[in-house]
Amino acid sequence: MKNQASQTYEIMEVCLLAGKIMLQSGGETYRVEDTMMRIAASFGIENTHSYVTPTGIIFSAEGSEETKTKLIRISERSTDLKKVAMVNSISRRISSGEVTLLEALGLLNEIDSLDMTFPFMVQVAAASSASGCFMIMLNGGWNDFIPAMISGGLGYLSFVYVHRFVPIKFFSEFLASFLIGLLSLLLVKIGIGHQLDKIIIGSVMTLVPGLLITNAVRDLMAGHLVSGLSKGAEAFLTAFAIGSGIAIVLAFLKV
Repeated sequence: MKNQASQTYEIMEVCLLAGKIMLQSGGETYRVEDTMMRIAASFGIENTHSYVTPTGIIFSAEGSEETKTKLIRISERSTDLKKVAMVNSISRRISSGEVTLLEALGLLNEIDSLDMTFPFMVQVAAASSASGCFMIMLNGGWNDFIPAMISGGLGYLSFVYVHRFVPIKFFSEFLASFLIGLLSLLLVKIGIGHQLDKIIIGSVMTLVPGLLITNAVRDLMAGHLVSGLSKGAEAFLTAFAIGSGIAIVLAFLKV
């Protein structure tokens, strides 16, 4: 009985680790729950229940004599869809019987420890290029491509640095959008930029919570009301922070 209970806890550990990685990396709530339950079923635990929110996971397994429940807290969330795809791949291998319990735990721990983000300067360069391209997509002129790159790149740079020292996302997004508005206005005033609105819109696109909005809608459609509403609220706060930073620049400088 002790061995059976120990194995059940090990299976739950694998399920929770897979769910934690996916949730921290931007996975949808319904995908996290489905993956955890499929992994448990593949290892012989059919009666499982999972409750996932953006800040925590509760997972329980019903045994012959008792129900075991574990809870983990999710404190940090980012966007790393590569990790989500890797966990999905391991889940499929578990379902097909290619991976044992101990192998799955080792593979998931390896994924959890990986830092798959691009180098910092590559991220800044990508944000800068994306800002210019978004500005063109929004019917901006090519003569504003460089100004949009400058304001977008520096805005993203400030967002990352401020978030490192003050881990409050609303504050860092507000300051980043404020800097973007200030730089865009300055570039237009000195004659380098021409269309202020197009430069600002293109530059802030790298801060827009597109994945959050998408996941919020998908969770709501799947019936996960708590997760959908909380993600929607987080996306609203991000949009409010971006809009407030730009609005303050335009209002106080009377543009």
